Amino acid sequence: MTGTQQSSPARRRGRPPKDGRRMEAAQARLLKAGVAILTERGFGTVGIEEILRAVDIPKGSFYHYFDSKADFGLALIDAYAAYFARKLDRWFLDGTRAPLDRLRDFVADARAGMERHGFRRGCLVGNLGQEMNALPEPFRDRLIAVFEDWEARTARCLDRAREAGEIAPEADCAHLATVFWIGWEGAVLRAKLERSPVPLDRFAESFFALIEKRPAAAPERIS
Repeated sequence: MTGTQQSSPARRRGRPPKDGRRMEAAQARLLKAGVAILTERGFGTVGIEEILRAVDIPKGSFYHYFDSKADFGLALIDAYAAYFARKLDRWFLDGTRAPLDRLRDFVADARAGMERHGFRRGCLVGNLGQEMNALPEPFRDRLIAVFEDWEARTARCLDRAREAGEIAPEADCAHLATVFWIGWEGAVLRAKLERSPVPLDRFAESFFALIEKRPAAAPERIS
């Protein structure tokens, strides 16, 4: 080696090279595996090793991508929230469908997704909410913010339904959106418990019956 040549710095074992694209790709794989596992099981019962095995990443590499399991959990919430926001927009912003049909389409798609996985998978945000007493406190605000975002998107869809005359003109769409998500999350939990779509169907039927505007009854004829 000449005096102008320099040797490359030695890489530490167990750590991948600090290449931004490779790092982002590995993080994305970990998050995708984490979402899949945590829609079925609790955050507290899932070990990092299980997620690493699912994507074939060495155990010693995890802390190269995330500072801690809690940091990973917050990133999971953000990733799931972004994915779900895109899903809601796909249904709720579909101008080819009447507003209430957009909400029905979302329900049907979610039902089909649960059925496809044998009703083993539910909602990651709902699952974490049920574990909140055992989770780091920063999770609370993040989870609440996700629910508020979903409610706001749903309220806008219901606003369009009100403008179209599908629901009563005096309907409080923000309140109805909150009611929808409280009820829907409970229905998802019950569907997982029973391994059945019946709770989803019963909730949806009840919600739409509650909000849908009925035609005025014809006046009674007097003979």
